[in-house]
Amino acid sequence: MTVAVMWEARAAEGRAAELLEFARAQRPAGRPLRRETFSAPGDRVLVITWWQAPDDDAAFRPPELPDPPPELVARPVHRWRFTSLGTD
Repeated sequence: MTVAVMWEARAAEGRAAELLEFARAQRPAGRPLRRETFSAPGDRVLVITWWQAPDDDAAFRPPELPDPPPELVARPVHRWRFTSLGTD
């Protein structure tokens, strides 16, 4: 079973470069199958990590990136977890 974890934050005014640097520097415990970092309008940063979970462990909780320092963000970090249903 593959689990994707999405971490998304919006930078405080003028802090987008610092927020991106923070996100890129973070390494969750363990090693994901894959990791991608994105930017978006509105000074948003998105990090998606993919994890291999045991097939019989519906309660698997992959490691997450930490919250950035409060001065770097305009609002709390948003986090989502998704379980892969396969590829088309």
